[in-house]
Amino acid sequence: MGLGRLFARIVIGGLFAAHGLQKLAGWFGGPGREGTEQMAEHLDLRPARANALLVGGVETAGGALVVAGAATPVAAAGLIGTMVTAIRKVHLANGPWATKGGYEFNLTLIAALVALAETGPGPLSVDRVLGTERRGPAWALGALAVGAAASSAVVAVGSRWPEDAPPAAPAASASADDTSSGAASTDAGPGRPADGAEPTRQELYEEARRLGIPGRSKMDKDALARAIAEHS
Repeated sequence: MGLGRLFARIVIGGLFAAHGLQKLAGWFGGPGREGTEQMAEHLDLRPARANALLVGGVETAGGALVVAGAATPVAAAGLIGTMVTAIRKVHLANGPWATKGGYEFNLTLIAALVALAETGPGPLSVDRVLGTERRGPAWALGALAVGAAASSAVVAVGSRWPEDAPPAAPAASASADDTSSGAASTDAGPGRPADGAEPTRQELYEEARRLGIPGRSKMDKDALARAIAEHS
């Protein structure tokens, strides 16, 4: 009945889909789109917004396809790509062991996805019901190769893509009436908008990025404000 493969698909695909929803919607305690964009920028995966949507979308859709057993080699290729990128940009320097922030979990997921692509999703799957099941060593190697190639393309583009320019400050224009009435100064200090409104974390992050402050992606709003003030 293929119960083992069904169970593996539910666990593997369900975890991927949940991670994707963490990135896209902030579900399950995830960072949401803003946090994922900041992570992508920190890892030099630019443009950050496009990469945040890409990784969240691939994990969510790919995980759902694996659970359903639909377009299995395609879903496997996409998810393998996200894991190869995670290894290259985050875990590789830490060695293999997860206890030291290594890549053993990512590598295990890649192996599981390659195995699913080779054996197929099994009889309890959309692919089998529709007669579209594709499996075998060639499909498994193809999924691995396509995933690795896609990861290389994303990393290469990110390394060459320029950082987003900081938003331009609005031009200062004081009318004769403002001058004669003694309008208040617009100098609000570092990290604070000219109109005196409380800056958002994203605005503070953009200012910190412009100033080249290290570790900014891990700072909360108050820490960003302090770092900007100390830098100024």
